[in-house]
Amino acid sequence: MDRLTIAERETALPPLGETGWGPVPDRDAIRKVWKFRSFSEAWGFMSRAALAAEKANHHPEWTNRFNIVDVTLTTHDCEGLSTLDIDLARRMDRLAGPAEVIRDHAEPISCLCQIRREGTKA
Repeated sequence: MDRLTIAERETALPPLGETGWGPVPDRDAIRKVWKFRSFSEAWGFMSRAALAAEKANHHPEWTNRFNIVDVTLTTHDCEGLSTLDIDLARRMDRLAGPAEVIRDHAEPISCLCQIRREGTKA
């Protein structure tokens, strides 16, 4: 598997950027964070995405905290972005449905359980 060429990047990355995928500092990778309405919705998305990733033999780096799913895509075989990442990103976008996209990756993201807990303190 080869890294994306400059031309492939210029074609593929801007549309992904419009959906919320962004560059990862100091890595040739892309990242997106989704906020689902519940843990069940987040888990359902991860299950569907895991099946798609397994079928493609390309696996994301991801974390899940209650209703938040944070995904980073890169291809370890070529140490950077490849067509596998672009294809999986597009597939994950379709699988996520109407989940909220967190575009500001610099700010801490509160999961639903934290928001509920803070609401009960007031």
